[in-house]
Amino acid sequence: MEALSLRDDMSDKSAIAGQNTLQLIAFSIGEQTYGVEITTVREIRAWNGATPLPNTREFVRGVINLRGTIVPIFDLRARFGDGQTSPTKNHVVVVMSVGDKWVGILVDAVSDILTVNRDEIHNVPEGNSIDTELLNGIVTHDSRMVGLIDLHAVVSGAKMDG
Repeated sequence: MEALSLRDDMSDKSAIAGQNTLQLIAFSIGEQTYGVEITTVREIRAWNGATPLPNTREFVRGVINLRGTIVPIFDLRARFGDGQTSPTKNHVVVVMSVGDKWVGILVDAVSDILTVNRDEIHNVPEGNSIDTELLNGIVTHDSRMVGLIDLHAVVSGAKMDG
C-alpha cells in the first residue's frame, strides 16, 4: 500500500511540473536554433520541392499536396530576411497546424525535442525588428539560445500587396 501512495504522490508532482514545462521541436537555420511547441507539429518530411504560386513573397516557396490537403510552404531563412534557402535532400519541411490551417516551414534540419520550463522563457531583446516580430521569446537550453517561433506572425503577409 505504501508504494502505491508514493507513486500517486510522484505522479501528482510530475503533473504539476508538466503544466509548467513546454515541449519544443528544435530545428536549425544555419547556426541558429529555433523551436515550436510540439503540439503544433503534424509531421516532418524530407524536402522534395513545392509548386510555386504567383504573387507571393520570396519566403513562400509554394504549395505541396499532403494526402489531399494543400499545404503552403514557407522558407524560414527567407522569412527572417536572410535570402532564400537553396534546398538539398538534407533539408526538411516541418508541417504544423496554425489555427485551423496546415503550413509547412522549410528548415535546414530538425535537431531534437526539448523540454523547457515556462519560467525560463525570456522576451526577445529589442533590436532586429524581424526577430522581435517573428519570435514569441527566447530560452537557453544546454548553453544554446533557442528562438520560439510565432507561427501566426511567420505565415502572415504571404501575399503581395496590390
